[in-house]
Amino acid sequence: MVGVGQLGSYVASDIIAMIDATRDVVVLADGQVAVLRPEEVEFFDAAGNPVQPAITHIDWDVDTAEKGGYPDFMLKEIHEQPRVIRDTLAGRLEGGSISIDELDMSAEELHLVDRVYIIACGTSYHAGLIAKNLIEAWARIPCEVEVASEFRYRDPIITPTTLVVAVSQSGETADTLAAIRDARVKGAKVFGITNVVGSPVARESDGVIYTKANKEIAVASTKSFLGQVVSLTLLALLLGQSHGTLTTGQIKLLFSELADTAEQVERILADDTAIRKAAHACVNATSALFIGRGMGSAISYEGALKLKEISYLHAEAYAAGEMKHGPIALIDEGFPVIAIATRGPVYDKVVSNLQESRARGALIVAIATEGDEEIKRHADHVIYIPKVRDAFSPITASVPLQMFARCIALERGCDVDQPRNLAKSVTVE
Repeated sequence: MVGVGQLGSYVASDIIAMIDATRDVVVLADGQVAVLRPEEVEFFDAAGNPVQPAITHIDWDVDTAEKGGYPDFMLKEIHEQPRVIRDTLAGRLEGGSISIDELDMSAEELHLVDRVYIIACGTSYHAGLIAKNLIEAWARIPCEVEVASEFRYRDPIITPTTLVVAVSQSGETADTLAAIRDARVKGAKVFGITNVVGSPVARESDGVIYTKANKEIAVASTKSFLGQVVSLTLLALLLGQSHGTLTTGQIKLLFSELADTAEQVERILADDTAIRKAAHACVNATSALFIGRGMGSAISYEGALKLKEISYLHAEAYAAGEMKHGPIALIDEGFPVIAIATRGPVYDKVVSNLQESRARGALIVAIATEGDEEIKRHADHVIYIPKVRDAFSPITASVPLQMFARCIALERGCDVDQPRNLAKSVTVE
C-alpha cells in the first residue's frame, strides 16, 4: 500500500499501519513501482513508463484497530456484526428491487446466467455452502461450491453464461486469485466478494461487493464471515429477481427479515450465560462433533472450524444424516456433540440424531429456537437464539458458535486473536 498525504508519502504492507497519517491509498499492481518523496509519489509500470493509478479513499472509523474496551479483538469484532449486517444492506433495496450496481451486469446478462460457481477457501467456503442453498431455492439455478485450490486444477464446465463468485476476506488469497484468472480465460463473468478495498480480488473481478466489515484484526474470521453471508444472500435475491422466480412482494419480505437479523444478533450477544456454561462443560474434551441438517449442516462446518482454529481442540462437522455412516463410532461417554437444532423443515430428523448420540453417552449442546422446551429433553445444554426463517438461520446460529469457540479457547489458555500457525491472509499456494 502506498499512502498519499498532504504532509508526506507513506508505504506499508497494510492500510491499518498508516490510517492515522492518510486515508488516500494506492494498491500497487504486480510489477508496478512507486518512488516516494515527501511532496509527491511517482508511479511506474514494469517497463519504467509513468502511470497514474487510481487513488482509493478509506472511510473506516478511526478506532477500527483499537479494542475499544473489549479484552480481545475477536470479541470486539463479534459484537460489531450487527453493524456489518446493517451497513452491508444499506441502499440495496430500491423500490422493491435488489440493487447491486457493482455487479456490472445488465438485467439481460443476469437473466441468462444458468450456472453459478462459488469459489473460496476456509471460512469463505462455508459462506458459499450457505449461499448454494439460497441460490438454488430462490433462483432455481444450479450452484456449485468449490475449494479454490481444487477448482484451479481441474477442468470445470464454464460457459459465457456461467457466473463465478469469488469470496475472499482479504481479497488476496492466492488460490482464489488463480481460480478467478482461470475462469475469466474461459469466458465466465467473475464477481468478487471481499472486505478489502482495492484488493487483487476486487481488481481482477468484473464486479465486487465490499462486505462493509471494516478492518478485521483477529485471524479467525467472524464479522467478515457474516458480511459474506449477507452479501451472498443479496446475490441470491438478485438472481431470483432476474429469473422471475421471486416476486416483488417476496423480495421485500425477505429483505425485511434479513435486515431484522441485525437486531436478533444483538439479542444473542446481550446474554452469553448459556454459551459460557456449555463451553465450560466441553473444555477438557479432546475432540468434538458438530452436526446439522440442511442449513444447519453448513453452519456446523463453520462452527467446527472456529473451534479448531482458536482452541486447538479437534473438531469435525457432518451432515447429521451421516452419523450412522461412520461418525457415531467416535461417541463415548462425555463426547461433545454440538447440534444445530433450530425449528425448521428437518427439526424432527435432528432430534432423532440427538437421541442416537445421547444413547451412546454423548454430551449434547443444542443451538435451538427460543420457546422450544422440547429440546431440553434431548440436550445437556441448550443455547437459544431468536426465531428466524430457515434461510436466515446461518446468520443467527453462527454467532453463538463463535462465542462458544472463544470461551473454550480462553479457558484453555489460547490466544484467540493470533492462533498458532495461522495467518490472516494466505498469499501463497
